[in-house]
Amino acid sequence: MSQREVLTIFERSRKGRPGYLPPALDVPEWELPAGLGRSTPADLPEVSESEVVRHYTNLSVKNHHLDRDFYPLGSCTMKHNPKVNEQLAALDGFTSLHPLQDVSQVQGALEVMVELEEHLAAITGMDAVSLQPAAGAHGELLGMMVTRQYHLARGDAHRTRVLIPDSAHGTNPASATLVGFTAESIRTAPDGRLDVDALKESLGDDVAALMITNPNTLGIFESRIVEIAEAVHEAGGLLYMDGANMNAILGHARPGDMGFDLVHLNLHKTFGTPHGGGGPGSGPLCVVQRLEPYLPYPRPVREGDGFTWRLHPPEGIFEQRIHGTYGNFLVLVKALAYILRNGADGLRRISDMAVLNANYLKVRLQDVFPVDYPDGTLHEFVASGRELKEKGLHTLDVAKRLLDLGYHAPTIYFPLVVDEAMMIEPTETETLETLDAFAEAMIQIRREADEDPERLREAPVTTPVRRLDETRANRAPVVCWGGHCD
Repeated sequence: MSQREVLTIFERSRKGRPGYLPPALDVPEWELPAGLGRSTPADLPEVSESEVVRHYTNLSVKNHHLDRDFYPLGSCTMKHNPKVNEQLAALDGFTSLHPLQDVSQVQGALEVMVELEEHLAAITGMDAVSLQPAAGAHGELLGMMVTRQYHLARGDAHRTRVLIPDSAHGTNPASATLVGFTAESIRTAPDGRLDVDALKESLGDDVAALMITNPNTLGIFESRIVEIAEAVHEAGGLLYMDGANMNAILGHARPGDMGFDLVHLNLHKTFGTPHGGGGPGSGPLCVVQRLEPYLPYPRPVREGDGFTWRLHPPEGIFEQRIHGTYGNFLVLVKALAYILRNGADGLRRISDMAVLNANYLKVRLQDVFPVDYPDGTLHEFVASGRELKEKGLHTLDVAKRLLDLGYHAPTIYFPLVVDEAMMIEPTETETLETLDAFAEAMIQIRREADEDPERLREAPVTTPVRRLDETRANRAPVVCWGGHCD
């Protein structure tokens, strides 16, 4: 029976009940132009619905993902992505838009962007926001571009150094370098925070900015941040915050109140939109008022009772786009939905639970995997697998064994200030049962390291692909596309 025949039956059954069959199922009869139709039937496999469903279900579990189980990837906030947000972003009024449509036809989309900008400004304590960056590192890049334009406009072309803590994300020095700055590392103090004395020694009239993550990558809040801000500003530099760890301080602290001039946010981390797999991401840049003219244009703005595009900055300083359109729009829809559904109290509770979960897991694990910087832990902590070295094992072996036990590994070998590092972030969306199960798995692995180390060396044994030669794969990759491999 054809689809048309099935729909006809249902159409008859709804007689007297308007709206029973969704209008979208009312499939029109299409006629192909002469010469475009097949002369013989397509050679397609004959498979049942159950076979198709099983095929794609099996494909979906060949890789680990957040819907499958716990994903404690430190510094990346792998939290639950509410499915209702995906449904909202899939609405035809959003997905059918074109970036070049007339402004009168995209008022709803413009309202989404303007309202999201206003919420992000309020959350961060900043004055203006650009939604164009397509990822966190892209937001960093824009931040450094804004920093450079700001100093050039002031006649400070000699400001060429950007100071960065030695525990920072690797994208920080990369972003600064791409813009033409020289990245300079500042050491971490024994308490896990930035060494403020070392910072002050490095400050000078050639410093353009300090890039710092707060809380930092050790999961510790920079308690001297106001002093740091004053020192950087006194030297004439800007203070940039990598906002990757905003999950820890939502509703409790705002970068603008700490003295920051710029901060990027990872919407695909902090605000519950999908993360990983290469995208899509979103890394809006938030800035204080004096830096607003240097944001890229066009920008969505309110105009009377509606919305429009502001095509050029008042001063005409910086009009260059950093995105093909205006940002990854559907990610923006999901982030706004997340903020609106949680509200101020909900966002504050998110950070409360993120900090509670991280501290609970730290206490459960620190006797088997030592934590070098245990004081002041917020949303994540960094454990060490260095004690495994005497067994000829490494943190990588722990990561591979976790796959056999049903868990994705935490971030490993980062930050570099911890030997054999394992950066663990449980996030607020994980239950006590999940945390306990993960802790037991880590404890089991530590016991196996003593009693049966070969099991760790052979792991993983249950995954579709066993342990790869990662060094060789990086140096001599085999790239395949369309059946051709190079």
